[in-house]
Amino acid sequence: MDIRQQINHLREQLHHHNHCYYVLNQPEITDREFDALMQQLIDLETAHPEWSDPNSPTQRVGSDLNQEFTQVAHVYPMLSLGNTYNQGEVTDFYQRVARQLQTPFEVVCELKFDGTAIGLTYENGKLLRAVTRGDGTRGDDVTDNVKTIKSIPLQLHGDYPQRFEIRGEIFLPRAGFDAMNREREAAGEPLFANPRNAAAGSLKLQNSALVARRPLDCFLYYLPGGDLPTRSHRHNLEKAADWGFKIAPHLRVCHRLDEIFEFIDHWDKARRDLPYDIDGIVLKVDNLDQQDELGFTAKSPRWAISYKFQAEVATTRLLSVDFQVGRTGAVTPVANLAPVLLAGTTVKRASLHNADIIASLDLHLNDAVHIEKGGEIIPKITGVDESLRSTTAQRVEFVTHCPECGSPLARETGEAAWYCPNQYHCPPQIKGRIEHFIGRKAMNIDGLGSETIDLLFRNGLVRDVSDLYRLEAWQLATLERLGEKSAAKIIEQIQGSTRVPYPRVLFALGIRFVGETVAKVLCRAFPSIDALSQAGETALMETPEIGPRIARSVIDFFADDTNRALIERLRNVGLTLQADSDTAPSASGGALSGLSFVISGTFAIKSRDELKQLIEQHGGKNLSSVSAKTNYLVAGQNMGPAKLATAEKLGVKIISEEDFLKMVEH
Repeated sequence: MDIRQQINHLREQLHHHNHCYYVLNQPEITDREFDALMQQLIDLETAHPEWSDPNSPTQRVGSDLNQEFTQVAHVYPMLSLGNTYNQGEVTDFYQRVARQLQTPFEVVCELKFDGTAIGLTYENGKLLRAVTRGDGTRGDDVTDNVKTIKSIPLQLHGDYPQRFEIRGEIFLPRAGFDAMNREREAAGEPLFANPRNAAAGSLKLQNSALVARRPLDCFLYYLPGGDLPTRSHRHNLEKAADWGFKIAPHLRVCHRLDEIFEFIDHWDKARRDLPYDIDGIVLKVDNLDQQDELGFTAKSPRWAISYKFQAEVATTRLLSVDFQVGRTGAVTPVANLAPVLLAGTTVKRASLHNADIIASLDLHLNDAVHIEKGGEIIPKITGVDESLRSTTAQRVEFVTHCPECGSPLARETGEAAWYCPNQYHCPPQIKGRIEHFIGRKAMNIDGLGSETIDLLFRNGLVRDVSDLYRLEAWQLATLERLGEKSAAKIIEQIQGSTRVPYPRVLFALGIRFVGETVAKVLCRAFPSIDALSQAGETALMETPEIGPRIARSVIDFFADDTNRALIERLRNVGLTLQADSDTAPSASGGALSGLSFVISGTFAIKSRDELKQLIEQHGGKNLSSVSAKTNYLVAGQNMGPAKLATAEKLGVKIISEEDFLKMVEH
C-alpha cells in the first residue's frame, strides 16, 4: 500500500469511527486506538502536504449535529484538546510551553468531566442561547432543553459583561444515571450504555419536558473571547462563580511539573469517590496573554492538553460468542459475559473484532477473561487467565458459514475480516444497505430507523433501496408503531430525497471503499453515473486520491448485473445521477482554476462549507493548512492566529469573504 493509499485508508477509518462516536453514540474502538490512528494520519499529511484534503478527519472535531435542531455558528470555534496518556507526554507539553514562552508560567489543573460539551451565551445577564460542540464550527441550538437544567442560571447577578460566552460540560451524576436505567428496565426499554451517552442523548430529545425529568447537571470551566474581566483563566472562573455559575470544582494552580503529577496521581485514585465520572485531567496555561502567545494548531490550542486515565480492568467469565453480520457482509464476533461492574457500569458484552483476535487470545468457553473499557467506554477482552481454565473447556472457533443465511464465508487476501458473499439475499446485509442509503449524509430520509426498516423487510415491502420509492402511505399506515401521520411524513421524505445531489447519491449506493469524500472526488472526475460506470481502471487511478483498491471496487460494482439493474430503477424513480450543470465542480477552466485556498474563521454571507464548495465548483483547490503552495487565505472573524501568522510570513495573499465572492462572480 503506497503513501496516498495509506492516507485514504486512514481517512475512511476515522470518518467511520467519528460517525459511530459522535452521531450514533456507538463507538467501536477505544479513545487511545482512535488517537493512534489520528496521529498516524497527521504525520502522513504533514509529510505529504500535496495530498491535503479540507474534509480530512484531521481538520475537524467529530460531529454530533442533528438535523432536527437549528444549526448555529460558534463565534469562537469549539476546538478539541490534544490527549496524553503518560507522564512523559505531559512533560513534553510542559517543556514545549516553557521553550516557547521563555518566562515563568502557571498551569491550572482541572478535572476532565465525562459528559457532553456545551457553549452558553448570555446577554444582559439572561441566557440567550445554548449550543452543542457539533463539528467545532457549528453546533445544535438546544436552548430549550438546557433551560431545564437547574444548575444553569437563567438570570445572572453581579458585574457580568453585557454579552459573553461560557463553556462547560453537561453530565449525569452516577446516582441519577442508575435511577434512569432502573426505570427503563422496569418499562422494558433498552438501557443506556453509560452516563456520557445518556447525557448526550438527553440534549437531543425533541420534548424539553422529558429532558426536565432527567437529572442533568453542568459544570462551567472556560470563558472564550477577548472582553473578559481579567487576564487570568482562574480569576475569570472566580468572577463567573460570583455571577451565579456552577464552576468546576477541585481546580489547582501548579507552578512546577511535580505539582501537576501530584494532582494527576491523586485524582487517578480519588475519582472513584466522586459522584460523577471523570476520565482524566485538563491542563491549561493560566495567563491569557501567554495563551495568545502560544496560539493554536489546526485543531487544538497549544496552551492546553488533556491527560487520559488508564482504563479500568475487571475479570469475568466468557459465556458464549455471537457472530453478527454487517452491511458489507463482514462477520463480527461479540462475546457474551457474566455481568461485571467496570468503570461505573455493568458490562455484559464485548467486541472480539475478528477471527485473528479470537485466535491470538486462544479463547475457550467459560474462560476467566480480563476486560477493560478503553477510554472508559468500549469493553474489550484483553487477556485470559489460563490457570483457571477447565480441561474440558471448548475452544471458541470462528464460524465457517454465515450465521444468518448459511453461505460459506470468504476472506480476501490481506484482510482480517471474514465476509458473507451472499450480499443480495442475506437479510442483515440487505437491511444494512438500506439503513446506509437513508442516512443523513446520504439520502437523508428522516423517519426510517432500523426498526422500521426491519418491519418493512419482514413484511415483504422492501428488498432493495429502489423499493422505497414504490411505497405508498396506506402500506405504511397499517404497520405496527406507525400510523397515517407518520406514514405520510415518511413518504414525503422519500419523495423529497429525489432532489439529493449526485455525490450524495453515489455515496448512498454503498460501494465498498467509496466514502463521502471519495464520492465527491469521483463525481468531480466523472460527472454522471454513466460516465463512472464506463470508466476503466486506468482512468479511475488517474483520478487524485483513487488507488487500485477503490478503482477495483468501483469496477466490480458496475460489472454486477444486479447493481446495474438497481441503477436503472433508481433512474426511473427520478434520483439525481449526474452533476447539475450549474453546480458541478469544474476540474479545469473555472475562474479559480489552478488556485489553492485556505478558509479560516467564521463568515457572514456564506458558511465555510459553502465557500469550500464554491472553490471546488470554480476549479480551485481547498487546503487544510497554509503553506508556500497556498495562493489565498480567505479570512473570516476569529480566524486561527497560527494560520494568519503563517500566511503573513510566507507572503500569502489574505482576502475577505467579499473579495473572494467577487472572484467567482460571473
